[in-house]
Amino acid sequence: MRTGTFTAADGTELAYHVRGEGRPLVVLPGGPMRASAYLGDLGGLTAHRRLVLLDLRGTGDSAPPADPGTYRCDRLVDDVEALRGHLGLDRVDLLAHSAGGSLAMLYAARHPERVSRLALITVTPWALGMPATPEGRLAAARLREGEPWFEDAFPAFEAWLAGTADFDPVFEPFFYGRLDLAVAAKHSALADEQTNDEAADAYFAEGAFDPPTLRAALGRLPAPVLVVAGELDGGPRPELARRSAEVFLNATAVVQPGAGHYPWLDDPEWFARRVVAFLDADGGSPPSAE
Repeated sequence: MRTGTFTAADGTELAYHVRGEGRPLVVLPGGPMRASAYLGDLGGLTAHRRLVLLDLRGTGDSAPPADPGTYRCDRLVDDVEALRGHLGLDRVDLLAHSAGGSLAMLYAARHPERVSRLALITVTPWALGMPATPEGRLAAARLREGEPWFEDAFPAFEAWLAGTADFDPVFEPFFYGRLDLAVAAKHSALADEQTNDEAADAYFAEGAFDPPTLRAALGRLPAPVLVVAGELDGGPRPELARRSAEVFLNATAVVQPGAGHYPWLDDPEWFARRVVAFLDADGGSPPSAE
């Protein structure tokens, strides 16, 4: 892996990490505002694509901005465009996970001519005005009733969603599907140190989204779109992912069996095979100009 840097329009120094070989795939992390390190090699996608994993401003190896207001999701669009220009790409294949999907959608709406393909991985469509609901998350959690940890985890999860209790590591397994619990706990434990809480609070700040305008723009987006949901994920549930796919002109929604919110960890082979098939359809995107 190598690390590159570039300068955003406001002078903030930003970093990205390159993994693998082949055609570039620009990757936007979730969290929101979690360093891209948690994405790893995305289930072995590095065997097929050169991943360009962006550390959003104030996360990972990217510097914090002078103006904390620039952590707001819509204002990060300029950083993605600056990265594209820095890479020398006319158009990009773009993959986004979770909260990063809102940023990817805003970028695609503002720069539709710059997006060749868009993959949205377990993305709750906040930007479309379609948040995951506590009821949907609890319905997904109940699918795990046969798990030995369920009885301890479910009441704590229910209380957290009701706003009567803080986040409790006991219910972290709800965010993972087939993954071994020890591995899931290790992956989850890194979240605190990898996340910029100040930036996360600002990411969804008032004014970040205009759902009607965004829906209209994405309804005209010519690029093919893949929407991946995890069968066991509560945010988004598969039905919410399918509804978000209907917003686009040319989108396909798929559900990964037995997967939670991090599908590349639950079944790397399934995940990589499906994403690569999408990216390589019709010859994929043009190679990098680098």
